[in-house]
Amino acid sequence: MSEDALKSALQKVRWLVLDVDGVLTDGKLYFDNNGNELKTFNTLDGHGIKMLQSSGVRVAIITGRRSSVVERRAHDLGITKLIQGREDKFSALQELLADESCRLEDIAYIGDDYPDLLVMTRIGCPIAPPNAAPPVRERALWITHARGGEGAVREACDRIMQVQGTFDSALAPYIGEQ
Repeated sequence: MSEDALKSALQKVRWLVLDVDGVLTDGKLYFDNNGNELKTFNTLDGHGIKMLQSSGVRVAIITGRRSSVVERRAHDLGITKLIQGREDKFSALQELLADESCRLEDIAYIGDDYPDLLVMTRIGCPIAPPNAAPPVRERALWITHARGGEGAVREACDRIMQVQGTFDSALAPYIGEQ
């Protein structure tokens, strides 16, 4: 798809919905000897999410696995819309946005695997990291340069703000401009 089509889709984004494993993390599952699940998150992604939310774009998470670590990460980032343990992510998306006035074309979604495809083929701006499964990359409007868990979400957040004209004001406090 063309750069103009991508910019048009990013301009409309009012919600960024994220998968977790392979998007917010590197996709690997870590367990300690007591069976506790461990995940690593990229701080660049986290700060990008906070900046994007401050710009007026809402952020949500839908994931097929359940994890208290994801719940804590969402809480730390101020993400209140979180659905875990759902393989049918499109139904989860519909539930998540049931009380919101949001059109599907106003949603960007970052996914990396087959359970993400139904959402990605129905929303306005499907995004995939380069480590996504080939059928997911084929259906993405945009493939980030950064891999999942390595800044892909930050890249998407920055790009949305740049296209929407909010990036400079979001960056201003960090470079001494108010």
